[in-house]
Amino acid sequence: MASFAPVNKIIPFSNVDGPGNRTSIFFQGCCFDCLFCHNPETIHLCVHCGDCVKTCPAGALRLRDGRVTWDDKACVNCDACLKTCTHGASPKVRQMSVEDVLREIDRALPYIDGVTCSGGECTLRNDFMIELFAEVQKRGKTCLVDSNGSFDFEKDPRILAVCDGVMLDVKAVDAAWSRELVSFAPDLVLRNLDYLLRAGKLYEARTIIFPDRDRENEETVRYVAEHIGDGCFYKLIRYRPFGVREANIPRMGEFTTDAEYAERYARLARSLGASKAYVV
Repeated sequence: MASFAPVNKIIPFSNVDGPGNRTSIFFQGCCFDCLFCHNPETIHLCVHCGDCVKTCPAGALRLRDGRVTWDDKACVNCDACLKTCTHGASPKVRQMSVEDVLREIDRALPYIDGVTCSGGECTLRNDFMIELFAEVQKRGKTCLVDSNGSFDFEKDPRILAVCDGVMLDVKAVDAAWSRELVSFAPDLVLRNLDYLLRAGKLYEARTIIFPDRDRENEETVRYVAEHIGDGCFYKLIRYRPFGVREANIPRMGEFTTDAEYAERYARLARSLGASKAYVV
């Protein structure tokens, strides 16, 4: 059994992480290093260097016996620690048991349609998720996985047996562009796209639309649209610089993708059969 997992945060009520009102659980740790990541503090675990302790204005962080500890009651959520950290981590991560997470879910249970696990990359915590989802389903709620596609769902289908669907990021189909964006080849992601669709577990595919990247945007959208047809939702997400690491802004762009520019790709996707394509 998976006793504990590192949890970055739990959002009790979210309407952007799947259908209806959902509790979203963000696990710590990711195998990608996306240039455009909006929450880079979820990529690595804390190395307990203590730099954030010095910059915390509320005194919510302490260095004790070589480890950074966090006082959630003293914390004012100013994010000074996240801005200080140079390791892509957060000192506010909690090691939680399935029972710990369920207690937080249960507080919101009358008001939610289901639970979504995200990250970081939640499939790095697969054993934990399997236990959690089994309990959530007993409560009559739906379970969704928000994944970057780095986990081979076909080789280990246990998670699909206890989840209602997967929201899959397809960041790029060109190998060179994918490696530049996320330091990862697209092959497994694209195999997952096909497998999840065939298994009836692909709730949504998602692609970031970047400013002034006509060839790359079209290549990815065309590939995904032709594969999924009307089999699932296709969310085209306008690139936004907010939250992106400052060092990466010059490469990724300092402006949000124009709405009409993004809508152009939604029209392309719909023309190729992806009738549920939309822009956010």
